[in-house]
Amino acid sequence: MKQIVSINLGSSKDDYEFETEFLGQEFNIKRFGVNGEMDKAANLLLHWDKKADAIGIGGIKFPYGMGPRYLKKKHHEKLNELGEKISTPVTTGHALRNVSFEWCLRFVNHKFEDYFKNARVLFFSGMNSYRIAKVMAEYTDNLTFADPVLENGISKFINSVKGLEKYAQGSHEILQWVPSKRLASSVIPTRAWNDYIIRKAMQKADILVIPSFGFYDYIGKATLEELGGKTIITSTATDDRVEFFKERGVNVIIDTTPKILERVVAPNVIEALIIAALERKRNQIRDDDLLEIISTQRMDPRIVYPSGKEKRVSRFAFVIHPLSKEFLKKDKIVDTVSGFTPPVFLDAVEKVVAYAPPWIYSRVTGVKSPTGAETEGWLITVGGTPKQMLAHDPEFTYKRLLQASRMAKRLGAQIMGLGAFTKVVGDAGVTVAKKAELPITTGNSYSASGALWAAADAVRRMGLIHVEKGKKIKAKTMVLGATGAIGSVCCRLLAKAFDEVYMGGRNTAKLMALQESIMEETPGVNIRITTNPDKYLHEMDVIVTATSGAGKKILDITKVKPGCVITDVARPLDLPASEVAKRPDVLVIESGEIELPGNPEMKSIGLPPKVVYACLAETIVLALEGRFEIFTIGRDIEWEKVKDIYKMGLKHGMKLAAISGVNGVFTDEDILKVRELALDARKKQGIPTTNFNVTTSSGAKPDQNKDKEPGKNKKPEQPAGTNKAGSSEPAKLDEKAEKVERTEQAEKTGQTAQTEKNEQAEKVTDAKEKKIEAENMKKE
Repeated sequence: MKQIVSINLGSSKDDYEFETEFLGQEFNIKRFGVNGEMDKAANLLLHWDKKADAIGIGGIKFPYGMGPRYLKKKHHEKLNELGEKISTPVTTGHALRNVSFEWCLRFVNHKFEDYFKNARVLFFSGMNSYRIAKVMAEYTDNLTFADPVLENGISKFINSVKGLEKYAQGSHEILQWVPSKRLASSVIPTRAWNDYIIRKAMQKADILVIPSFGFYDYIGKATLEELGGKTIITSTATDDRVEFFKERGVNVIIDTTPKILERVVAPNVIEALIIAALERKRNQIRDDDLLEIISTQRMDPRIVYPSGKEKRVSRFAFVIHPLSKEFLKKDKIVDTVSGFTPPVFLDAVEKVVAYAPPWIYSRVTGVKSPTGAETEGWLITVGGTPKQMLAHDPEFTYKRLLQASRMAKRLGAQIMGLGAFTKVVGDAGVTVAKKAELPITTGNSYSASGALWAAADAVRRMGLIHVEKGKKIKAKTMVLGATGAIGSVCCRLLAKAFDEVYMGGRNTAKLMALQESIMEETPGVNIRITTNPDKYLHEMDVIVTATSGAGKKILDITKVKPGCVITDVARPLDLPASEVAKRPDVLVIESGEIELPGNPEMKSIGLPPKVVYACLAETIVLALEGRFEIFTIGRDIEWEKVKDIYKMGLKHGMKLAAISGVNGVFTDEDILKVRELALDARKKQGIPTTNFNVTTSSGAKPDQNKDKEPGKNKKPEQPAGTNKAGSSEPAKLDEKAEKVERTEQAEKTGQTAQTEKNEQAEKVTDAKEKKIEAENMKKE
């Protein structure tokens, strides 16, 4: 059995002895702590000379990995002088430590997919952890070195590896010879200020790199406020240190020293084992030998989760902007001043704010997936309204979005999403994605998915369309803005679900190309195109508006069929409140918003708590999944990505939020009221209607929900769900529907003749329209 001895300058209370196997050989390992007594350490070295197969020396401050030669070599020279007097190989573990630093970071970043990407990293001693800093600089620019503060009492951080190298070669060398170099740190106000800026730096960082030597000197006074939720990189994380981090809420400990034995041992012990097993002298072990053993023996870095549960907190950013100049009134000063100034004041503010650099609107925290993954992020605002973005060329908006991306990177974001009109301008994110320093997504894949998710829920709850599982829905649907990014995906999805799909747009050639593409994907689908969608509105059961009209009138709502479900995906909305109010018998919903998992906290974005727009939800889902990649950009959305983001959303606990309209969330009673008005309007217009089962948001029958609290869309003087006499509308709904059905049956014969006339007239109109469209194509 071979003997390994570790002589440690630290405390003797941590001494141990055990037997183990390594590389097919038996070893006995002993540790002797000398409590800082150098003479005792020297005597132990001489005592174990020729008795041990290898000797490790621990508890020493390793030489700096950079700087003047004398700073890097002075510790080694002292040890070499002592080591030359004995024949047994002696090691400090310095070689293994340097190799394991680089191996550890590359292993973790690969295994956990961009774990360190854009992370904010604080080094307590960059000169001591130079190897780690060099590798970390490949993954993130957000590096902070506290060497000047902690080594020399200078209230100044270094923020790059180059800056650290200059400090090591110049400032540090000079400061070695300044007698008063510690004077600043001894002055109470300066010392207090340095303590403060160190605490603040710890709070801002995502990752802390803490040297093993002097461990408690660096962070012994740190609390939950500084360490909560952090990732720690250190060497030799013993049980007492793990417990220290657990009490202070640390998420992850990355121990660069692999745990290959039954207990945690320092690098000097492992390197001594390797020397003894290979029967070589200390200076005969090369870095390649160490790497080969690390690889073949699966000596992976040790990753500890102090809470007992695996934790990873990813980071995202999302760009928002004011949707109109009225949004600028949310600022109290602007609101106050605009109250007694002419309208031109608000116009001027709108123009000025458009030139403002991006700023942080809100921090987003508390998003936690059922899988255990967590994410946090920032909402970054650019000042331009859609009107101002359209008033300038796309480069104006690109410039501000790239500024936002640089801000997001400095904050530590690993992916950034574009919201509202920022994803419409120019080439819909393609240019920004090429030039930005982090992955970009527009969120359009989840927006399309969420829009139809909401529409399906609304159709089910309205109960005016027969939906049979496994079969296409026998109803008509239309998409306005069909050739846009979201609109084209909606067309493809609806073609798989509905009998007839109408695609509305301005460019006939683009519409025909999309039509041909969809017919290849979904053979047998009845899909029509039109540049005059108002003509068909009276036939539509479901309409999706996905234009970039920015406030222009998109459709004439007065022509829409009673009971139609309209999903407004556009931002700003295609149908403002004034238009929606014209048709209380039509259900106009905003695009499907998503309810986030966990307990998210952020400033209001105009939605209920925990609820966000689908484009923001896509960015969050990608962060939870660790998919830091360019996902959705441009105007051609990939069908596979729509399916992927939907599945990922379900995996991470995303839910369709309560469907809402321009006046807030729709309750079951609100929807039943719209349905009743639609049935009455259809009866008056002679539109055939079959009464199908009605379900509520929970899947229950309407009468089970009649006692629910009135929703936001209800009028205070007459809540939806009661008539003038105060009786329950839901309770009478089925009875009324049956009367409508009997009336329809009686009128069916008379309606048949009228229907035939209508069909004949429609054929003539269609022929004229096709002729006009053909002429337009020739002109184009």
